[in-house]
Amino acid sequence: MQNSSNTPTGTRRFPLSADQQEAAQAWLEFGERTPSKPRQASSVVLLKDSAAGLQTFLTYRPGESPLGTVAFPGGTIETADDDVTDWVGPAPSVWAKSLGTDDIGLARRHVVAAIRELFEETGILLAGADASSLVENNTGPEWMRMRESIATQESTFAELLERYSLALRTDLLKPLNHWTSPDFAHRRFDTRYFAAARPVNQEASLLSSKGVWGRWASAGDILAQRATTELGDEIGQPNTSGLVLGELVVPGVEIILEKIAAARGCIAYLNHKRPINEYRPKLVVGDDGSFSLEVATAPASEGAPCRER
Repeated sequence: MQNSSNTPTGTRRFPLSADQQEAAQAWLEFGERTPSKPRQASSVVLLKDSAAGLQTFLTYRPGESPLGTVAFPGGTIETADDDVTDWVGPAPSVWAKSLGTDDIGLARRHVVAAIRELFEETGILLAGADASSLVENNTGPEWMRMRESIATQESTFAELLERYSLALRTDLLKPLNHWTSPDFAHRRFDTRYFAAARPVNQEASLLSSKGVWGRWASAGDILAQRATTELGDEIGQPNTSGLVLGELVVPGVEIILEKIAAARGCIAYLNHKRPINEYRPKLVVGDDGSFSLEVATAPASEGAPCRER
């Protein structure tokens, strides 16, 4: 924890949501403790080009998700992710290097979880019969039943892939960054963010049993309205109405949105050579007793329109 009125060079400060304010206050009142162990999670920034600029698919997450109330599709790694065996694209050892970890098994789970969570939450399936093909026409009752079954753990993602003789197209994912929830948070995620272009013959849709709100959004438009409550009011939930962007998303999501808005298109964004920045936000107490999160940040600039796969 820091107590300062000055922001160090190369850092930014973000406001805390109401839930985070309570957790931060308790953290201070009871003395700093050993942080709870974060759960490993993956999230996918799904992208497509449009006349309004580069767009990404955002969703509402009920409860107090460590990914934020509004976030990109994602969730925690599951034990059954180890059962997925059919794989094309960079080998798990290559992914481990890209993600900056020596744990090849963990890197593999992050990649599997990213593709699985994207399928559960949007129906977009980065898988095909071989290294040059992709599933097409992912809509309809049968696909929704498969998504629901995986989401409720009645069946596994590995069983779906095996049933349809599909292999993960891991080459269609790009690593972005690494975000860890602040130490004082009650629920903590250690999240790896990835990016992918929407396949040309697939459409995104919400999971029928859990979907409350989700849509393609122009990153530029979202940021232009960041000081207003327009997005929170559009979602219309008790924990979104009347809130501005910084109260709806974690800083890691806001930083990604800024980089998307600065990109010249999807191909430019996906092909941009970037280090895997690891964000570890620190709690800062201002001279007036207010709380904020201090995050070391990288330049926002990144970047041919995106050719959907």
